[in-house]
Amino acid sequence: MSRTDKVTIKIPRPLYDRLKAIIQGSGFDSVTDFVVYVLRDLAASKEESSRPSASLTPEEIEAIKRRLKALGYL
Repeated sequence: MSRTDKVTIKIPRPLYDRLKAIIQGSGFDSVTDFVVYVLRDLAASKEESSRPSASLTPEEIEAIKRRLKALGYL
């Protein structure tokens, strides 16, 4: 990875120290690894929430309820 593949993000020292304590024994090698993991997860969840969702129609919901009832779940 070249020098231009990464940037520096500054966070307050107390936050860094809290994160360092949180990751002890968690498998993360560094606070940086943990922060990258959390930010990637956050970015992915934002991308997912911005996609159009496949909403069910009221008829589809009723059909699912009938199936679940027939199977003994409702």
